[in-house]
Amino acid sequence: MATAPITINADEVNCLIYSYLKDSGFQHTAFSLLNEGHLQHSVHLEKQIPRGELIELLIKALLYTEVEAHWRGNNDMIGNCTTGFSLLETHVCSLNPNLKPTVNLSASSASIPAMMAAQSVTASERSDSQKRKASTPVVEESHVDKRQRTAELDNVDVEEKNPDVSSRRSSVRGANSENVDTSKKGAKRVKSPKSKSPASPMPVSVTKSVPGNEDVNDTVLQLTGHEAEVFVCSWNPIHHHILSSGSKDAVVNLWELPQALDIKATFPKPYQTVDCSTTKTDSDLTSLDWNCLGTLLSVGSYDATLRIFTASAELYFESRVHKGPIFATRFSRGGKWLATASLDNTVCLWDVEKKQRRMQYKHRGICLDLDWLDDELFASCSADKVIHVLSVNHAEPVAVLMGHDGEVNQIKANPSGTRIVSCSDDMTSRIWEMRRVKQSPESDRITISGEMTVLEGHRNWVTGVSWSPLKMSGDRELVATASFDSTARLWDANTGTCLKVFTHHKKPIYTIAFSPDGRWLATGGGDGWFHLYDTAGLEKVWSWLSDHQKRAIFEMSWQQHESGVDRVALALQSHKVGLIDLTRIPALQKLRST
Repeated sequence: MATAPITINADEVNCLIYSYLKDSGFQHTAFSLLNEGHLQHSVHLEKQIPRGELIELLIKALLYTEVEAHWRGNNDMIGNCTTGFSLLETHVCSLNPNLKPTVNLSASSASIPAMMAAQSVTASERSDSQKRKASTPVVEESHVDKRQRTAELDNVDVEEKNPDVSSRRSSVRGANSENVDTSKKGAKRVKSPKSKSPASPMPVSVTKSVPGNEDVNDTVLQLTGHEAEVFVCSWNPIHHHILSSGSKDAVVNLWELPQALDIKATFPKPYQTVDCSTTKTDSDLTSLDWNCLGTLLSVGSYDATLRIFTASAELYFESRVHKGPIFATRFSRGGKWLATASLDNTVCLWDVEKKQRRMQYKHRGICLDLDWLDDELFASCSADKVIHVLSVNHAEPVAVLMGHDGEVNQIKANPSGTRIVSCSDDMTSRIWEMRRVKQSPESDRITISGEMTVLEGHRNWVTGVSWSPLKMSGDRELVATASFDSTARLWDANTGTCLKVFTHHKKPIYTIAFSPDGRWLATGGGDGWFHLYDTAGLEKVWSWLSDHQKRAIFEMSWQQHESGVDRVALALQSHKVGLIDLTRIPALQKLRST
């Protein structure tokens, strides 16, 4: 049977390389290639090339090379080779006699593509707004722009197998920063009507849940107020009717949403819209964080500018101290301080009231994420594989945590601030026991109490972590991890035991979070699926699939409070903000009543 021809031309290759160079921060090299290759005249330049596309194609080539080297006919492949495959090294098998020599594909339901995907590492799409902490950012439907005390896997319940290839990018850049600019120049409000009932209402699209959940087809609303991919979203912690969302085109929308989401009604446009765009090409929004009083909103951007707005969208403070994209902004628990992490290898500490930088700390690699342990201590993680524990009173780290063999993508402190969980490109997560030692009123020295716990089991980069807000019996804590291997795992943080592996996603998982009451665990991924799990029964209880061609779910923000509100906001690739009202899902209400 005749097959379609395979064609590759230099113009396509140059456009792929050009996209890779831009994604990686090599702007001057990309500019040279653009001009020398006359790419401005290329029909391919206007196409949306997914972040990390070149790397993903190279990985698929390596997977083909693996099949070519290990295929033994009759559906058999070598199963005990321990040597990896690389682009520039000739593969020589190293066989482990203790492993099964061959794997027969016909003996299971696995296909060659499935096996390849299960072993693949994808190039991140965490790269558009590139939070890279788990960096979230753009993804096409096929991809997006981001620890050894582990339970024996014999005791792990794996529901189904469907890992997939995803993609991720690497960024290299460094710089120092100096002057602070507190002027309002650079952040302009485009649409900020004071009236909460604009003249022209904005329709809300309603989508149905997946087959089997037809009784809850009025559960999800999608607000259409953005004109580009929505990367971040965050509920106001005090004013529960306010939701913030940020998109690829540098727009922050503030929405006023009633407690009861009426899907048959139309919603007004965002009550405030702020355009943070600058003259820079890349100004994707990467982080939104409210202070504890709900009065200030920090905004991190790919244009290297830190902005803080009030709840009414007035610019409170702006600074261009960072010389590279800002991937994370976090207010301290009491709101006095703000910390920011940047691609320029630095973390900045800001005095919010004084509107000035207090300190700037340096890593040896890109700073990807940070989190606060309390009002004085916070931790930052980096591509240098190291975690720094920092104090607002010291210019140098009070502790340096080493152990990861790859970039550390995200860190989270538990509610009590006594533990940190980190996740890395080395396919592990690690739990660090923190004990604060005060030898004097001025001392903030940190020691590690006991051994760190290594959570192993993922087969690709681990890009997201989340602590359960509540403890289990016996003072045990739960922690969840999400990976580009398309799986999420639930762990006993005290013992490092893996309690469950959730394998419902078909593509990398970009966001994972427990509900504020600890009852539910939710995941969202590049395949457009939102899955909800019962942490007590360790099973999936509800799912929803985006109905748009661009389906990825980049981030979620959960809201629960005493008035009965229980809802999740989703940042969607489809240019929309999703709202899921869990009180409208009968299956969940039945579980709560049991």
